[in-house]
Amino acid sequence: MLPPEIELDAELRKVVTIRACCTLRLFVPIKGRPAPEVKWTREHGESLDRASIESTSSYTLLIVENVNRFDSGKYILTIENSSGSKTAFVNVRVLDTPGAPQDLKIKEVTKSSVTLTWEPPLIDGGSKIKNYIVEKRESTRKAYSTVNANCHKTSWKVDSLQEGCNYYFRVLAENEYGIGLPVETSESIKVSERPLPPGKITLLDVTRNSVTLSWEKPEHDGGSRILGYIVEMQSKGSEKWSTCATVKVTEATITGLIQGEEYTFRVSAQNEKGISDPRQLGIPVIAKDLVIPPAFKLLFTTFSVLAGEDLKVDVPFVGRPKPAVSWHKDNVALRQTTRVNAESSENNTVLTIKEACKEDVGSYLVKLTNSAGEATETLNIVVLDKPGPPTGPVKVDEVTADMTGLIENHDYEYRVSAENAAGLSEPSPPSTYYKACDPIYKPGPPNNPKVTDVTRSSVFLSWGKPIYDGGSEIQGYIVEKCDVSDGEWAMCTPPTGIKNTHMEVEKLVEKHEYKFRVCAVNKAGVGEHADVPGSVIVEEKMEAPDLDLDMELRKIVNVRAGGSLRLFVPIRGRPTPEVKWGKVEGDIREAAIIDTTSSFTSLVLDNVNRFDSGKYTLTLENSSGTKSAFVINVKVLDRPGPPEGPVQVTGVTAEKCALAWGPPLHDGGSDISHYIVEKRETSRLAWTVVASEVLPTMLKVTKLLEGNEYVFRIMAVNKYGVGEPLESAPVMMRNPFVVPGPPKALEITNITKDSMTVCWTRPDSDGGSEIIGYIVEKRDRAGIRWIKCNKRRITDLRLRVTGLTEDHEYEFRVSAENAAGVGEPSQVSPYFKACDPMFKPGPPTNAHVVDTTKSSVILGWSKPIYDGGCEIQGYSLIVDTKYKTDGLEEGLEYEFRVSAENIVGIGKVSKVSELYVARDPCDPPGRPEAIVVTRSNITLKWKKPEYDGGSKITGYIVEKKELPDGRWMKASFTNVLETEFTVSGLVENQRYEFRVIARNAAGCLSEPSESTGPITARDEIEAPGASLDPKYRDVIVVHAGETFVLEADIHGKPIPDVTWSKDGKDLEETTARMEIKSTIEKTTLTVKDCIRVDGGHYTLNLKNVGGTKSIPITVKV
Repeated sequence: MLPPEIELDAELRKVVTIRACCTLRLFVPIKGRPAPEVKWTREHGESLDRASIESTSSYTLLIVENVNRFDSGKYILTIENSSGSKTAFVNVRVLDTPGAPQDLKIKEVTKSSVTLTWEPPLIDGGSKIKNYIVEKRESTRKAYSTVNANCHKTSWKVDSLQEGCNYYFRVLAENEYGIGLPVETSESIKVSERPLPPGKITLLDVTRNSVTLSWEKPEHDGGSRILGYIVEMQSKGSEKWSTCATVKVTEATITGLIQGEEYTFRVSAQNEKGISDPRQLGIPVIAKDLVIPPAFKLLFTTFSVLAGEDLKVDVPFVGRPKPAVSWHKDNVALRQTTRVNAESSENNTVLTIKEACKEDVGSYLVKLTNSAGEATETLNIVVLDKPGPPTGPVKVDEVTADMTGLIENHDYEYRVSAENAAGLSEPSPPSTYYKACDPIYKPGPPNNPKVTDVTRSSVFLSWGKPIYDGGSEIQGYIVEKCDVSDGEWAMCTPPTGIKNTHMEVEKLVEKHEYKFRVCAVNKAGVGEHADVPGSVIVEEKMEAPDLDLDMELRKIVNVRAGGSLRLFVPIRGRPTPEVKWGKVEGDIREAAIIDTTSSFTSLVLDNVNRFDSGKYTLTLENSSGTKSAFVINVKVLDRPGPPEGPVQVTGVTAEKCALAWGPPLHDGGSDISHYIVEKRETSRLAWTVVASEVLPTMLKVTKLLEGNEYVFRIMAVNKYGVGEPLESAPVMMRNPFVVPGPPKALEITNITKDSMTVCWTRPDSDGGSEIIGYIVEKRDRAGIRWIKCNKRRITDLRLRVTGLTEDHEYEFRVSAENAAGVGEPSQVSPYFKACDPMFKPGPPTNAHVVDTTKSSVILGWSKPIYDGGCEIQGYSLIVDTKYKTDGLEEGLEYEFRVSAENIVGIGKVSKVSELYVARDPCDPPGRPEAIVVTRSNITLKWKKPEYDGGSKITGYIVEKKELPDGRWMKASFTNVLETEFTVSGLVENQRYEFRVIARNAAGCLSEPSESTGPITARDEIEAPGASLDPKYRDVIVVHAGETFVLEADIHGKPIPDVTWSKDGKDLEETTARMEIKSTIEKTTLTVKDCIRVDGGHYTLNLKNVGGTKSIPITVKV
């Protein structure tokens, strides 16, 4: 009997690391008698269904094929027999892409953004998580779009979302092995926020135990539908608010109040995202019955209806408590029937008359009565019907006949014949001639005759046209005078009168007293006269015009829009001055009513608006002089006018633009508080609000749709309301740049049986936007479709296309892409066959003469050792004047000479050539990489040439080129000995390319290396970090006297400062036994001949402007 034992190999005692998709094999020798029973399990009970387990009496083998990240963890082996049991474990780390991030949550939602938070994946794939990728998609679409492909924290705010839309979000982790599994929001997220508070609250009714409130909808619903409103109340003396009603409409009645108690009410709106801030009723409410005397609210009191039709008379009224209503007809209480009845409610009473008839005509009295008083109103009902039959008997007084069809202003005579059963009588004698015209009468008296001025010998009169012209045009006016001393009237005008409505009566006797009267004349004759009021003494009265301005008129007078402006100014002057009202800026509206007498003048403007604001002037003028004055500064308190235009639209792109405008010329008498900006697609009629509280006279509008045409309008707002809008011209949303041109100089190189390298140069035009990548496409000669060769955008000017089919012919094209999209493809390359390259064969071997004749020689030779990659097709003799000599030994010096041969023989040899050393040129260096980039310096690093050309590499030349149109020039002016060089003196934000040329001891220069690709000279910030061997996660155990080394690969931009500390104290860089070495990529701490005090907690500290990083390492001696 032997107890079971497990013999774990040293490799299995460490962490077993394996790449994803490989096969995991755990071979463990075991012992025990009897043969122990073997059991494999996982630490957390994960299934081993995919594992293949083979066990014998001497070993057990666990095999998992095609491992993935979920196969990482602790594998526990338990063996048991009758003598006991034994357990051991193996830690397995699968190097794979990471698992899905954990606990994805929505932290905050606004009307244009969503903030996401998550936890790192439980499974990191055996490698540190480098970054996270955040993606979004609208709920109506299937494809996700990337929001941020390089997120270095576990939260992200997704901006520029469309308000009211539903979105799904997902997050993926990325490590050095690739992008892992996603975690997605379980349901769509609506981009909205809590609504604004409800609008103005109005108190509709109050009783002893109830209150009725109404309110306006919120100005903004937060991006989602308003679900309802919450009404809360607070009694006096209490600090607690209690919910008293939840409704879906904008009105609520709250019952159950205590009579005489004082209450305060507030209302909140609710949508899918929550409850808004409350809007409070401005005044407290006391629960008591209102006492309001009854009163009618009728617009008119006469109602008419056609006979046989129904009539409803709605009589609205007010009154608290509810008044009693009674109806009377013709002073008798109304008898209600099924045809005639009256119904009353809280606010009105309705009289219904069905099939109205003449019996319903009359006066109806409505009486309202309550405890506060009573009110009555008389209504007249008119039934429109055919007349009844005339009353008889019929009496005939005379016989007449009407003549029609006459021509106006023609003269006609008439005669009459009688007729009876026997026939017609002889006609009567003809009448006199009558003219066919409408009847006319004498006109009425002229209107408002008055004396306008008096001199020492004349009087000035004026009058208005008669109100009634007698049916004929007024032909003139007759003016008469009467000297009071003799009482006789005399005509002052010709007998036919004058045409004007004013006259100067001359040749009067000075100091005499006169009366005047005026008559109008038409075709019917002279009408009734109109007396000029009072009498006039003819004498010269001279007084300069003057006016008395009231103190109130010397201030600025404010008038509310819709009200009336009334300016009353006392005046004086002899003769009566002529009055002229004016306005400094613009004219007075025609609707103005100006009334002037000898003692005052007034100006009345009804229904004023902002355009009536300004300075009004009054000018008085008579023969003694002129008086002018600024009467008043009038300010009409109104909504503002439209902003000053035109609207300036700048910075137009596919999704945004900037608007600018000027303040309104008319501010409505109040400061402009803000502006409202709205937009409308030209294909639609509805306006939508862009911003409701814009303070400056400019706004950047975003979230517009590419290709749509928009019109914008701006409205100014003051404390009196929203003004008239100013509209912009239509604006088409599109980028100011276009797609790039086609790439140039397409070239196919490095052809093999399954790959080719495609090279090209930049397009002549980048379309006004930086080129962000290229798309390479291929097409098989046997196919018709173009197929993309690169899954991701490439920024280099070459691409190695793999996966080609041997002996198939392919053509290629390349397209450039910028922010506007993908441009036109380049010219299509010729077809190239996918096959391994072929070279010239080597020289034949064993050349010798087989036979000769007098005219020929037969030569023989063997096949070349190297056929160049294809079958030898034949051989040829050299007849040219040049020849390539192969098979020379590298490094030896050679000289050559040539002889010519003809049928006679070989001629003399040529002069000996110069000495040549047999050597190849060196290969170009490896492609340089930028390891440090700042705004003025870029540090490059490259690999040595694979072949040095037979001589030692003695230095390098670094070249640079400014993009896009620069040329290659030297960046190093001394011999660069190392494979690293810092190029200085660069221009910030300028793009560059770099390449390197090698030089060997023989002085040969290599071809230039591949270029770095575009690099922008600007400071790059990357938080410091370090990569350490996994063994440093455990305690490092070393024996006294040994040497231990702690090392780490570091990274960060700019290059981080490196320090080491032990037990919290910084270490010196070099001591007798300790040495610290740091480069831009690596740091090493070496401790020689360690002793006990060298054990402890070491910390690697990295720091740059991007942050700090501390990595602990524990060493036990």
